[in-house]
This record gives sequence, C-alpha cells and structure tokens, in this order.
Amino acid sequence: MAPRRSRAKVSPSLVAFGRRFRRFREAKGWSQENVARRARDGEGVTSQYIGQVETGRTRCTRDFAETMDRELELDGELVELWEDLVKGAEFPTWYEWLPIEETAEELTCYSLSLVHGLLQTPGYAEAQLMGDKKKTEERIARQSILTRQSPPPPGCTFLVDEGVLLREVGNAQVMREQCDHLIAAPETLGVSLHIVKMRGEHGGNISSFTIATMEDMREVAYFECPARGFTLETAEELTATRRALREVRAMTLPIDQSLDVIRKVQAERWT
Repeated sequence: MAPRRSRAKVSPSLVAFGRRFRRFREAKGWSQENVARRARDGEGVTSQYIGQVETGRTRCTRDFAETMDRELELDGELVELWEDLVKGAEFPTWYEWLPIEETAEELTCYSLSLVHGLLQTPGYAEAQLMGDKKKTEERIARQSILTRQSPPPPGCTFLVDEGVLLREVGNAQVMREQCDHLIAAPETLGVSLHIVKMRGEHGGNISSFTIATMEDMREVAYFECPARGFTLETAEELTATRRALREVRAMTLPIDQSLDVIRKVQAERWT
C-alpha cells in the first residue's frame, strides 16, 4: 500500500491575501491564464502558480505583488496587503515547501549532514526525529512523490556528502538498512544518486539545500534550520545557491563509483 501523502498546512494570512487577489482578478473579468500572461516580473508564470497564490498554497514575492498591482490598477492596495499579510508572516517549516516539492518537475537535493528526507528509511527517520512517530509518518508519506503514477514523479538528483554515510543515526542496523536503501534507490526509484567527496573547498559546506524546478521553469531553493525552513526565489538568492551547487557538483563521483563508496562504508563501518 502506498504511504499516505501529508497535506501542507494552510496559513490564514496567505489565504486572506489570496482571496483578495482573486476578487481583484474576478472584478476585472480576467481568467487565471490571462493574469499569468500579464505577470511580466516572472517569465513563464503559469495559471497553476496563480491558483496556488489564490488558494494560499504559496507565498508570492513583492515583485509579483507590485506587478499585479499595476496590471489590476489597484493604486498600491495589493502591495499594502502583501506588506500586511505576507511579508512578515511566520509559517510552519514545511508550509511553503510541501506544495513546491509535490508539484516540481525536477528536484536537485544536496545533503550535508543527514540523508535527505525523501530517501530516509523509517528506522533512520524515526531515530533522527527522536522517536516522534507522527513526524516520522509524515516524512515517509512525502516519499510517495517518487513512486506515484499520476502525475509522473519529479526527476530527482541526490548529492550526498560522504560524511553522511559516516554519521551514525540510530544504530548500526539502522545505518546498514539505510545504506541498502541508498544503493537500491537508482534502480528502484529511478533517481540519480552521487556521493560528494568529503572536502572543505566548496560552498555546500555551509548548509544542505534543495533546488526545485517547476513546470514553468521557475526555480525555488529550500534551506532548513532547526527553527524553520526557508524558501528562496529572488535572482540574487538563486544565483548564490546555483554557485554553491556548481561547486558541490565538481566534487561528486559518478553513480557507479558512488554506490561502491556506500558499499565500502557499509562493510567497514556498519557491519
């Protein structure tokens, strides 16, 4: 049986903003497709993105709000709403990211310290989450995007720092099972998995991150810290993240060599 997919929590602030935005659009008699074509700030903005904004499933940028304010002739009202409802609002860690992860065409995931959540075994996830079974179930449920039939799974590339294989989570048995899962993942899940050599000369040593490429080719980066997660979409933020990704890729091993490294660590450390 496929795991249950967890649902992203809804932010009242974003729902309120989205409802007002929809009312402004409908007052003009414009469809979501029409609005998307007018969103000059973001090349390739789609009607699906407009729908996510209107239902409160994603947080739009201030640039988007300014563009829509001009197009809808609102004389600054939409920008004021963005400042009041969106700018300073705090959201649960996964609120912004889950809809992006679920609808992305491609995910490029770099793991610095722990196995990425989409590749964790239940035992590994439960140990890392300090035995919290509810959070463990939610994490494992996310993995259904890798095996779903419709829509097709996103194309996934996982870049795993070599140190992840050496850091014990749970116990040796948990690590053996996790290594087995990583070794099988390219074949059973159709993902690309590369080990990143454990060196200090690249920008990825600051933090793990994921870059999602959406259907409209828009990119969103995600970083997580102990308090919450952050989605980044500005040109400057994405440029810095892509630079770190290039440096990480320069340190990666081919898939076959990566699987050999996992087998070696498993045999030498977790038997």
